[in-house]
Amino acid sequence: MSQYFAVFATDKPDHISLRNQVRPAHREHLRNPYPHRVVVRLGGPTLDSGNGRMNGTLLVVEAMSLAEVQAFLGDDPYVRAGLFEHIEIRPWNWGLGNPELRG
Repeated sequence: MSQYFAVFATDKPDHISLRNQVRPAHREHLRNPYPHRVVVRLGGPTLDSGNGRMNGTLLVVEAMSLAEVQAFLGDDPYVRAGLFEHIEIRPWNWGLGNPELRG
């Protein structure tokens, strides 16, 4: 049975140019995760409260296991480029809203 996971990733400081360069490939990976069976249910960049610049990533994904999520993230162009300083994956219980919505 599949379950949800929340992914919190924080960019390394002063890596906005790398983020911007790799962002199209990252977004394509989220939309077409093949060969991974992970489904991205929602996601987007986190923003710096002072200047509004992107400084990380928040995803809610559906997968069969934590290992599937880890493999999916391992192939993410942001991860491969070394953008993130820290990544945390937590099992998550969808409590509000519609889990069928995706963008």
